[in-house]
Amino acid sequence: MKKPFIVGITGGSASGKTFFLNSLMSAFEEEQICLISQDHYYRSRHEVPVDENGVHNFDLPQAIDHRTYARHLQDLREGHTVQQREYTFNNPNIVPKMLTFEPRPIIVVEGIFVFHFKEIADLLDLKIFIDAKEHIKLKRRIIRDQVERGYDLTDVLYRWENHVFPTFEQFIKPSKADADLIIPNNRHFQRGLEVVTAFLKEKVK
Repeated sequence: MKKPFIVGITGGSASGKTFFLNSLMSAFEEEQICLISQDHYYRSRHEVPVDENGVHNFDLPQAIDHRTYARHLQDLREGHTVQQREYTFNNPNIVPKMLTFEPRPIIVVEGIFVFHFKEIADLLDLKIFIDAKEHIKLKRRIIRDQVERGYDLTDVLYRWENHVFPTFEQFIKPSKADADLIIPNNRHFQRGLEVVTAFLKEKVK
């Protein structure tokens, strides 16, 4: 198998990465592309750091099992299938599944720290940063965490102010300088999506 082309996609929380990814994935056949998300590599809750108020901070690099993530990515690069237990964001209503990731010509790596961890960043052939204004990201985060993850508004705002925003400023925003392509997503990302899709289709010809 020809060595896959690995695309890393990052950006602040609620910048629109998931919507962008879903749109990108739908432009390819299943056998052409594989998405392996950082979301499934969170450490167990008891291993996640807590803040001064005793609240678990999932928005720190230490919350991610990046060594396993990097090893799985390396395995995919070498043509091996990998498995990882689904992370359900502590939602008791979801029974986690065992996810299977198979090597494909294009591998998409997504998460807020994929540029931060050197072991992962060094494997990326293309780095894309999805960008959006802070007030837009906050609105999206409120909607997502209330609807999809069952968090109340007070909890969402606490995490944004004390975890999400400080992490963005310290770890994620500086990584924008490492990106090959920055895609603004304040209203839409259609033009950026078209550019990336066309480029990657050339890679799988």
